[in-house]
Amino acid sequence: MKSRKEVKEHQQPAAQEADEEIAAIDLTDPELADAALKIQAGFRGAKARKDKIKKEADELNQKLCNLNTEAEELDIDLADPELNKAATKIQATFRGHKQRAGDH
Repeated sequence: MKSRKEVKEHQQPAAQEADEEIAAIDLTDPELADAALKIQAGFRGAKARKDKIKKEADELNQKLCNLNTEAEELDIDLADPELNKAATKIQATFRGHKQRAGDH
């Protein structure tokens, strides 16, 4: 108990000095007002950028969720032999078109 009392007594002068320094600040000083405005503007700008990034991330996440939902709704059976046949026909048609376009 005695030690805590001594520690508390040593801390009180430091707290009083800090209070005196704060009381010595002239709040009507125009340079102080300008400095405060710059700090506030910097903070608001950083907050606005952070909010914008969060909003964009939320929008992208929502789009991704929508795409996943749409993909689940399609439910295409990739092992279907008819699907493979159709894909092969589309690829062959595209390759033929590409070949003919390159000859001209």
